Amino acid sequence: MRIGIFSETYEPYISGLVTSEVMLKKALEKQGHEVYVVTANLESFKYQYDEEERILKIPGIPTGIYDSRMTSIYPIQAVNKIKSWKLDVIHSQTEFAIGTFARLIAKQYNIPLVHTYHTMYEDYIYYITKGYFEKSSKKLVEYLTKFYCDKTATELIVPTTKTYKLFKEKYKVEKNINIIPTGIEVERFFTENLDLDQLTMLRKTYNLSKKDFIILFVGRLGEEKNVEFLIKAQKNLIKEHSNIKLIIVGDGPDKEKYEKMTRDLNLEDNIIFTGKTSWDEMPYYYQTADVFATASKTETQGLTVIEAMASNVVPVCMKDEAFESMITDELNGLLFKDQEEYEKLILRLYDNPNELERLDKQARIQAESYSSKFYADKVLAVYQRAIKEKEEENRFGIISKIARNIKERLK
Repeated sequence: MRIGIFSETYEPYISGLVTSEVMLKKALEKQGHEVYVVTANLESFKYQYDEEERILKIPGIPTGIYDSRMTSIYPIQAVNKIKSWKLDVIHSQTEFAIGTFARLIAKQYNIPLVHTYHTMYEDYIYYITKGYFEKSSKKLVEYLTKFYCDKTATELIVPTTKTYKLFKEKYKVEKNINIIPTGIEVERFFTENLDLDQLTMLRKTYNLSKKDFIILFVGRLGEEKNVEFLIKAQKNLIKEHSNIKLIIVGDGPDKEKYEKMTRDLNLEDNIIFTGKTSWDEMPYYYQTADVFATASKTETQGLTVIEAMASNVVPVCMKDEAFESMITDELNGLLFKDQEEYEKLILRLYDNPNELERLDKQARIQAESYSSKFYADKVLAVYQRAIKEKEEENRFGIISKIARNIKERLK
């Protein structure tokens, strides 16, 4: 099968979306499929095509949302190249510029379109509006999302029940919706597959001792991730145990704000900001941790939680449907409702190493069900269904056209 993945962001940009795209491409290629990627060029304002990796990068302008760029909705220079691929199916990963381009290409060349909805865009509006026209902007995003996902896609994929409910209950989408939790290359995070010397060097870099109890957060440093919650809680946690440390991995528009908050609360010795890290280094950061924590309520799934579980790290997460689909409370992780409960859970794990070990073993077991092969198999089934639907649509479309012509001649 010849598959085209269309997305606004791809490597070298680092995000949960990019992780899922790279993983899917590799998993499909392992099964013998040809996978092409169409994405925005994050490094220059030029068209670039990597023949070996089959990645076409289209120039665009900065959006103001992290490092992402917005391309033309119909870049002429890219059309002939994509036409030469003779795609069997297009899989779009975004609703906007390149997503619209995917829709236009699919319609022009009669290719079935599968779409995955990854992001709760309403939670990101403030990056563009800066607080102005937020209500009307959210309505516009809702309209565009409903139009793209319901009217133009042959099949729709969402990662969790939470996202399914968004479409069915709020957006009233009638399209067939496939719930497929995004997979990752879980084996990349297994302790036994890592270089222990590299892990030792990382711990030395941040002056981490064996006595330290490490809480890890991985993600964008933006308002929607609620990192402020973790920083404020840290102030109370170290009153009980001064060796509890919070490592914050990632970058974003609020990084300086969080660093200032850390200084104002006199937490410099207990909170470490690493900034951006490479894809290859990420498994080692998880291995430094005892607990992975997030207070975000804007996730569609949260791949970092799966990465943590694969690393034998206990996830402690805000009670939210996105995390409840992966975590069985008290079995392979813990869920909290507010800051007081979060702090109690962290201190409980600190004081009970046997419980911590029990939970991290179960976390590893659960993570293995999110393997890249399992995910690719599920997505392939949707591709095949979309191709069949398109064939039926074409067949019945021709019959309808013939019937209309006969009817016109008989008048």
